[in-house]
Amino acid sequence: MASAWWPCLILALLSSLAASGFPRSPIRLLGKRSLPEGVANGIEVYSTKINSKVTSRFAHNVVTTRAINRADTAKEVSFDVELPKTAFITNFTLTIDGVTYPGNVKEKEVAKKQYEKAVSQGKTAGLVKASGRKLEKFTVSVTVAAGSKVTFELTYEELLKRHKGKYEMYLKVQPKQLVKHFEIEVDIFEPQGISMLDAEASFITNDLLGSTLTKSFSGKKGHVSFKPSLDQQRSCPTCTDSLLNGDFTITYDVNRESPGNVQIVNGYFVHFFAPQGLPVVPKNVAFVIDISGSMAGRKLEQTKEALLRILEDMKEEDYLNFILFSGDVSTWKEHLVQATPENLQEARTFVKSMEDKGMTNINDGLLRGISMLNKAREEHRIPERSTSIVIMLTDGDANVGESRPEKIQENVRNAIGGKFPLYNLGFGNNLNYNFLENMALENHGFARRIYEDSDADLQLQGFYEEVANPLLTGVEMEYPENAILDLTQNTYQHFYDGSEIVVAGRLVDEDMNSFKADVKGHGATNDLTFTEEVDMKEMEKALQERDYIFGNYIERLWAYLTIEQLLEKRKNAHGEEKENLTAWALDLSLKYHFVTPLTSMVVTKPEDNEDERAIADKPGEDAEASYQPPQNPYYYVDGDPHFIIQIPEKDDALCFNIDEAPGTVLRLIQDPVTGLTVNGQIIGDKRGSPDSKTRKTYFGKLGIANAQMDFQVEVTTGKITLWNRAVPSTFSWLDTVTVTQDGLSMMINRKNMVVSFGDGVTFVVVLHQVWKKHPAHRDFLGFYVVDSHRMSAQTHGLLGQFFQPFDFKVSDIRPGSDPTKPDATLVVKNHQLIVTRGSQKDYRKDASIGTKVVCWFVHNNGEGLIDGVHTDYIVPNLF
Repeated sequence: MASAWWPCLILALLSSLAASGFPRSPIRLLGKRSLPEGVANGIEVYSTKINSKVTSRFAHNVVTTRAINRADTAKEVSFDVELPKTAFITNFTLTIDGVTYPGNVKEKEVAKKQYEKAVSQGKTAGLVKASGRKLEKFTVSVTVAAGSKVTFELTYEELLKRHKGKYEMYLKVQPKQLVKHFEIEVDIFEPQGISMLDAEASFITNDLLGSTLTKSFSGKKGHVSFKPSLDQQRSCPTCTDSLLNGDFTITYDVNRESPGNVQIVNGYFVHFFAPQGLPVVPKNVAFVIDISGSMAGRKLEQTKEALLRILEDMKEEDYLNFILFSGDVSTWKEHLVQATPENLQEARTFVKSMEDKGMTNINDGLLRGISMLNKAREEHRIPERSTSIVIMLTDGDANVGESRPEKIQENVRNAIGGKFPLYNLGFGNNLNYNFLENMALENHGFARRIYEDSDADLQLQGFYEEVANPLLTGVEMEYPENAILDLTQNTYQHFYDGSEIVVAGRLVDEDMNSFKADVKGHGATNDLTFTEEVDMKEMEKALQERDYIFGNYIERLWAYLTIEQLLEKRKNAHGEEKENLTAWALDLSLKYHFVTPLTSMVVTKPEDNEDERAIADKPGEDAEASYQPPQNPYYYVDGDPHFIIQIPEKDDALCFNIDEAPGTVLRLIQDPVTGLTVNGQIIGDKRGSPDSKTRKTYFGKLGIANAQMDFQVEVTTGKITLWNRAVPSTFSWLDTVTVTQDGLSMMINRKNMVVSFGDGVTFVVVLHQVWKKHPAHRDFLGFYVVDSHRMSAQTHGLLGQFFQPFDFKVSDIRPGSDPTKPDATLVVKNHQLIVTRGSQKDYRKDASIGTKVVCWFVHNNGEGLIDGVHTDYIVPNLF
């Protein structure tokens, strides 16, 4: 179809914790305002089908939409699906006039290069995505010729997690127009047998309920079907718009005749464990609450409302205390106290009296709460058979006391010492959620974002209910020795009532006759061991209904769970360990065709231009709600010299100038671990230039060195000189040349030089040439860091100090002295600064025109933003 254009598809998926309640599966179809009988803007979406097969909690979902262009000109058709943050896309295909274009999962960097190549040729266009609490949006558009048909088919898989005693699938139904054939079909197969199944739709009236929605279950099988006719979709008998606009929810649970259930298929096993009827283990809770100034108003009121409800649920055998932090730390009591009626009443009075004030000292607040729990155990103030937890709530980043995230993590990890879990609640979006998540994960807990909505207090209370009833502590899942390979996580600090532990693995011998699983844990009154024995032949008989089960579902469940856990582990790993975890997760993602944070799916139109591609991607939780295209943070210095620090998560940038005399050499980057340094020498305008009152300076020389590789390159506006083990090679900017050696690549091409060390450090140098007879200006260099993720946490320099995550907040935007450039207040690195809105140019792709980059300008040589003062970065020479 020659008229079709292929925009870039960005599946902008924000990662949330696997533990964040139930995966939900919303579906939404984008369309224009409808015309009679389902034709909108010339496009008729005549079929939308959502088909889900759930086998042993593992869901395989296929969303298919078919449309035809009824207009007499080419029209754009959009396909828009919301799916759970915990899901992995496994396939996407486009079929146009009977020709199908399949998706291929590739390593993210490979897909990114294809994407950038297509962008540079103007072949693609990024599409904005939006994300909700548990959802992420997949969007793609394609232009369809007059009279042509198009079919979109998206497949994704997820493991449904048990939450408050049931599994839930949530479908967001919103087609925006009448659809001739609209249906949802869900088949559930659970070898344990289904104990309850329900389905409801918020948008279906009672009189339509019976005729459009059917649900049934018997034994191991359950079925839900929703098929409204065209007339039943109308918002009124004579209307042409659809009433299908709301939530479609399916909930179910399984029979639990025994605490656990083991299933084995084709050499892979899965073990589900969820005992019932056990007494609750008493808990000791340190509530560490942020009462800094940013919590003022509705946030603090909602926090109080949630804490008051939580106090209603505390059991008398529990112990608790409140630790409040702002610029300093205060506590309700000196030590943990029992949740007696009298103490709870006093606690309510204390909660109601909480007031906001000051800054945010996360480090000291957490350490006080942890110390209190440790002392209570050491001094025997709490029951021997009880468990401790820390629950921390904050709405911002640390800005007083110890404010370095990595140091706070280290302090907390050392203080807890693996003895109890930490749960971090991040209130709103104005915080470093990755820091909260990583700190919770390495202390056996998890993080949860609390959204700033009217129900924030209910979100807080809902989280507490998840961890309010521990039934076992120190849970260990044991399997036959030397019989298991590639086991997923099999030790857990807690098992909470209403949840479920899932462990999967691979068998060494597929022909085993029997299989035994033991689960050991500490209960409220005694230690318990649960044993599950499986007769392999009986298991084979039980799973004969192969027509009802999709593929090798246990193998895919194992792969899904393994990737999920590897991705969590790598968040706090470093060096070789992180590389190994990444390699394993990437290998599994490619093998099982999962779109994960390490991979992307590329859809290519094979018979036409191979650069016309769509890319499905999955970024992390802290990404912003919309961006185009996917970016890494990058840092550069160009112009006068302007230093720019781009932060994609904030969709913003900070910039500053360094005002120094020509001849001065400045340290841009220094990494003592990798041995990399980059220095730059300043040049000025020509002597006696008419602009001498407003002196302009630039970088005229750059020195890039790697001590470990015995490598140096000096870049000037006239030539590039490379010393490799003291042997010089000289190149001009007119050369097109690539130099490679172990761990190094240097490429010169048309006023642009790219230097890469391995696969995690890439610098770009841009040559700016001016008219040789210009009375004032002269040629100069721009320096760009486009990849720094392999550089160590000890990296410093005017640019290097920003390679590690840092946060800033902009507030009080107000008119400045220049009406086109507003001023604002910037809080960064514990400093409060006055900044001005301005813009600089990014010349990476075009050295003559450049791309405008808007930033907040920090005055006085970056004072307050950079560590120390700018003169600290002056060095004697380039090398």
